[in-house]
Amino acid sequence: MSSPRIPAFFNEVQLAFKPLYEWAFGEKIDHPETTARAESILTALQAESALFDVRPPKEIPLAALRSQHSHAMLTLYNTARTLPEGETFYPMVFPNLKRGAGDPTNLHQAGAWCFDSGTPLNSQTLTAAEWSAACARDAASALRHEKLPLTYSLSRPPGHHATRDLFGGYCYFNNAAVAARYLRRFGRVAVVDIDFHHGNGTQSIFERDPKVLTVSLHGDPREHFPFFAGYAHETGAGPGEGYNLNVPLPTGIDGKVYLDALDRHALASVRHYAPEYLVVSAGLDGYHKDPVGHWALTTEDFHAIGERLGRLGLPTVVVQEGGYHAEDLGTNLVAVLRGLRAGQSAAGR
Repeated sequence: MSSPRIPAFFNEVQLAFKPLYEWAFGEKIDHPETTARAESILTALQAESALFDVRPPKEIPLAALRSQHSHAMLTLYNTARTLPEGETFYPMVFPNLKRGAGDPTNLHQAGAWCFDSGTPLNSQTLTAAEWSAACARDAASALRHEKLPLTYSLSRPPGHHATRDLFGGYCYFNNAAVAARYLRRFGRVAVVDIDFHHGNGTQSIFERDPKVLTVSLHGDPREHFPFFAGYAHETGAGPGEGYNLNVPLPTGIDGKVYLDALDRHALASVRHYAPEYLVVSAGLDGYHKDPVGHWALTTEDFHAIGERLGRLGLPTVVVQEGGYHAEDLGTNLVAVLRGLRAGQSAAGR
């Protein structure tokens, strides 16, 4: 019996959001989070229609966002909707206010809910971010209700840096957390983040939750974004103590070193935790040509990463995060998904 096609969720409305530039260490540069990223992935998925079933997601219930992100953040994004078409606002002042302080109806106070100057707001931000989160929720729903082994969310903009009440790192809603929160109603969930950058938002959202194990392999935060989180001593808090694992890795590593760390640390922890579901934050900016990441992974390495994750034998939602070499992004994403399919087949799923 042949395996079912892998559902891949995407809404073209997500392409309407087009940040043009960002400020990086005081320098104005072209923004890496372009529509070409999603277009590259979509082209690769559509070219293999025997393997992938591209579907539009349903609108996400507002309650699913309100339960995860603060009312003030949602209000701020709504405020940005009033910006004139073509006008973009970049937070530049980041006050050290008490949590929840500030006026989210005044964009000049947006820095109260943001931690960098590279994540802009415009009239299309909220719409794109809502549909990005909707993709992740529908991918989780399809996994559960259609009893599928594997689903994919083409979430753009990405999400793993967004906390409950802070946005940044090109992220507005935490899409992987949306998927994990949906699935945790039915059993324990492991989130494995393979993006070059630490998933600080996902860690923050679940740091006190023993029903969600969060694991992140990433560039050493002493040298790389987000700098303030992702250290090995961060292991969770309160009832979630021991359910967060950070694996910082050196700059410039190749696939052999990465796969060894994945096997010895990340996958061993997931097996010990024995979850019912797996969510993969699929950042592909560890690619050797990526302009933002600083590893030397190849397309073959991404297939191997997927294959090892698939051998866990868990129903798996893959949520798109980073990856900024658009030319090869679709190829690398398909490699991960093919690897996952192969690993799951070997594990008997």
